[in-house]
Amino acid sequence: MKLSRNFYLRDDVVAISRNLLGKVLCTRLSGALTKAIIVETEAYAGVTDRASHAYGGRRTKRTEPMYGQGGTAYVYLCYGIHHMFNVVTNAEETPHAVLIRAGEPLSGTDLMLQRRGKTKLDKTLLNGPGSLAKALGITTEHSRLSLMNGQIWIEDHGTDVEDNSVATGPRVGVDYAAEDALRPYRFRISS
Repeated sequence: MKLSRNFYLRDDVVAISRNLLGKVLCTRLSGALTKAIIVETEAYAGVTDRASHAYGGRRTKRTEPMYGQGGTAYVYLCYGIHHMFNVVTNAEETPHAVLIRAGEPLSGTDLMLQRRGKTKLDKTLLNGPGSLAKALGITTEHSRLSLMNGQIWIEDHGTDVEDNSVATGPRVGVDYAAEDALRPYRFRISS
């Protein structure tokens, strides 16, 4: 079942980030379907979070999708090469987002391998946000798409991820954010 808009409109981005573990990220691009179980996420709490692209109310062409309604895709380019897929949460004009950091293949694995230039499945296929986006075919052209009726969506397959199998810690690569870099906003399935 596709996640409803109400799932994304909640105001606790950290809870949403945790709740996305075990959900299934899906793409249907050029008629080809791929699906991956979400196993790692990071929350970004908007204007008050120094690690967020919207910190201090920053608005640019790139970050404008973060100010959209919850349930919108925010995809940006990192280091000019890696596409990073984020889920916008909360109400319009509240720029919260969750970075989908890693996954496990569920469907369309051959296409994922092809997109990544790999010949066989290993644990690095969807390990990291750039690898995940590339394998699922997600690029910046998908930024601003609705997750309600677009080419990208998230499904709930009824998987309950127990707290004792979730590792929580600081986010990756945001040392510039001072003490905000230490917030326990990163979640991953550890067992």
